[in-house]
Amino acid sequence: MGLRSLLFWLLLMTPTMTVALPLAQPVAMPIGPGPDRMAAGVARMVGSILEFTRWPTARPVVRMCMAGVVAHGDQLDEISLTNGARIATVALAADEAAPAARCDALYLGSLDVAVRQRLIAAVRGNPVVTIAEDDRDCAGGAMFCLLFAPQTLSFQLNIDAVSRSTVRIDPRVLRVAKGGY
Repeated sequence: MGLRSLLFWLLLMTPTMTVALPLAQPVAMPIGPGPDRMAAGVARMVGSILEFTRWPTARPVVRMCMAGVVAHGDQLDEISLTNGARIATVALAADEAAPAARCDALYLGSLDVAVRQRLIAAVRGNPVVTIAEDDRDCAGGAMFCLLFAPQTLSFQLNIDAVSRSTVRIDPRVLRVAKGGY
């Protein structure tokens, strides 16, 4: 088990958490030191999310499409998963009609709300993990929404969005997201 998986596991197994249905917010993960600490934290968090994701068929390369103005995505292409899969980031135009054909994951930076919702709707029902960097209320329909604080990073899980997807998120993540029931 890599450091990323261990950090995610510890994050998930920590008993203190706030729960709001259908969204659940695990405890915050410390960012750590360094000049690009938020991007490093995002890479660890996104890597952990992808580590616990199962697509209908194995992905030797996970194509992560980036849309909008991404503030903390500089290190996402450095993620490598324990199954040997690597991440390939691809810039996605906000007006692209069929992102599901090009993307296994969709990382949404700062976008107009209507554009974000359109992109999420375009991949709904397809094997695409959606992660929003700039949707604090997690109201745009992404599966995961990153939450930034000065020294920590956490996320909200949109259980409804996960249930509508054809990717499977490890049940331990879902169980913890529902309050550990």
